[in-house]
Amino acid sequence: MISSVSTAIRRHDFAPNEHDRGPFIPTARSNNPKAGQWTNKMSHNMVADYKRFLMTDGEGIRCSLYVSGCPFHCEACYNSSIWDFQAGHEYNDKLEAQILEDVGQSFVQGITFLGGEPMLNTGILIPLARRIRERYGHTKDIWCWTGYTWEELMREGESPDKRELLELVDILVDGRYIKDLHDSLLQFRGSSNQRIIDVPKSLESGEIVIWPKLHDQIRVIPEIYGKDRAAGEGDAS
Repeated sequence: MISSVSTAIRRHDFAPNEHDRGPFIPTARSNNPKAGQWTNKMSHNMVADYKRFLMTDGEGIRCSLYVSGCPFHCEACYNSSIWDFQAGHEYNDKLEAQILEDVGQSFVQGITFLGGEPMLNTGILIPLARRIRERYGHTKDIWCWTGYTWEELMREGESPDKRELLELVDILVDGRYIKDLHDSLLQFRGSSNQRIIDVPKSLESGEIVIWPKLHDQIRVIPEIYGKDRAAGEGDAS
C-alpha cells in the first residue's frame, strides 16, 4: 500500500514581520531565518568537496571550497546532497596547506567559497581567508556564494561572524535560489533575484554596488527564424 502522506519539505518563514530583508524574501521556495537564528554553531567543520583550477565559480581560473550544511533548503537546489552539516569529510591542516599552495599558482585568480552555506561555516572560512590575505594580500580575490541576502547580513541582530567573513570577501553572490526565477543565461547565478555584489565598494558606500563586470547573456530569436517557423506551420496545416 502506498502512503498518501506528502513527503514534500515543509518550509518556514521564521521572521514574517521583519522588514528590509532583501529582494523576494521571504519566499515560499526556501526556509527564511530570523536575524541570528542560524549561526556557526550548526557547523561540524565539514567540507563536501574541494576543486582546483575551475572557470565556473567566478571570474578567471579559481579554486573552489564547498562547505557542508545548508538549512535554507531552496526548492530544486543543485547541491541538495550537501544540506547535511555532517556530509563529506572534516576540514584539516593538510587540505588547508593544499589550498594555500594551489591559490598561489600564477594562473589562479583566487578562491571561491560555496556550499552548503559559507556564512554558517565561518569557523573554517574566516581563518582560511585571513591566511590567504596574509600570504597573498589582494593579489588573489575571494568570491563567496550565500543564501542570505545582503540586507539580511546587514540587519540588526545577525551574528557578527557573518560580517567578519564578509569583510574578507571581494565579491558576494547573494540570495536564495528561486526556481521560478531560474535563467540559464545569467552570469554566475541560477535565478534572477541573486546579485553579484562588489563587497568593498558596498561596505564603503553603505549601499549595494553591483560587480562592474556583470554581463548577462540575452536570448535572441532572429526575426527570420520566426518567419520561417510561421511559414512551415502554415504549410503543415
